[in-house]
Amino acid sequence: MARRVVALAGGVGAARFLSGLVRVLPQEELSVVVNTGDDRDFFGLRVCPDLDIVTYTLAGMVNRETGWGFEGDTVECLDALRRLRSDVWFRLGDRDLATHIHRSERLRAGVPLHRVAAELARAFGLAVELLPMSDDPAPTRVLRADGARTDFEEYMVRDGAPDDVAALDLSAAEAARPAPGVLEALSGAETVIVCPSNPLVSIGTILAVPGVRAALAARHDAVSVSPIIAGAPVKGPADRLLRAVGAEVSALGVARLYRGFCRGMVIDRRDAALAGEIEALGLAVRAEQTLMRTPEIAASLAKTVLELAGARA
Repeated sequence: MARRVVALAGGVGAARFLSGLVRVLPQEELSVVVNTGDDRDFFGLRVCPDLDIVTYTLAGMVNRETGWGFEGDTVECLDALRRLRSDVWFRLGDRDLATHIHRSERLRAGVPLHRVAAELARAFGLAVELLPMSDDPAPTRVLRADGARTDFEEYMVRDGAPDDVAALDLSAAEAARPAPGVLEALSGAETVIVCPSNPLVSIGTILAVPGVRAALAARHDAVSVSPIIAGAPVKGPADRLLRAVGAEVSALGVARLYRGFCRGMVIDRRDAALAGEIEALGLAVRAEQTLMRTPEIAASLAKTVLELAGARA
């Protein structure tokens, strides 16, 4: 049976929004299509950062200060690894390792990622349907000004997200197949929400998977939340990436990227002056508090999004 609401999601910002959404909507009515362009192997283990952030957040176990990993986790295993090798730059907590060990073992046994994601969601007590955008590897590549090519985690975590991006390569996502259930969820849902995630390397990778953008464009009724507030991202390198592709770093710039499939956008009150220009693109606009400092703000924002979509909680 089709879920009532489908959300497209990246990591921290999306997870915080979704934690508000499940306060006003039963988990059983929600499917989340999650970016897997950041996925990669570390120390022989498959790590899916955005799937894990969403899972841990909805389970109430996430580190609230960082927005990722487990609350109160330790890193003794990584500390021990640093004595043995020099490439220990991605932080994996000791409890977090259990997720990656289980996932890697199941994938090696031939179980597809969408089934593993569902198993992990159930293990964490979730009724939300978590759908990776694809079961196929679809790494996002960052082309740097010096000609180097790095994957996104190398660019963001290892190198600190410098302002040296020449271009983004989403060709792996463009060649990937949508995971089972993704296109069906998008066509059958009452409401589609684009979470406040990086519009290029979170939402953009999902849109690059064959069939996804077309499914959204056919509906042309998605409602989005701008991840840009007052000309800057809340978290992450969206400003550097948007400039690299010639897009304006603003809620208006994001609206221009989404205009082909969105009919509504919630922007922050600090960007209310942009409402007229966004409406001129054909999108209905609401200006609300979008910086989700508390669960209550996240829930209020979710209500606004559902109301704008015409699907009241």
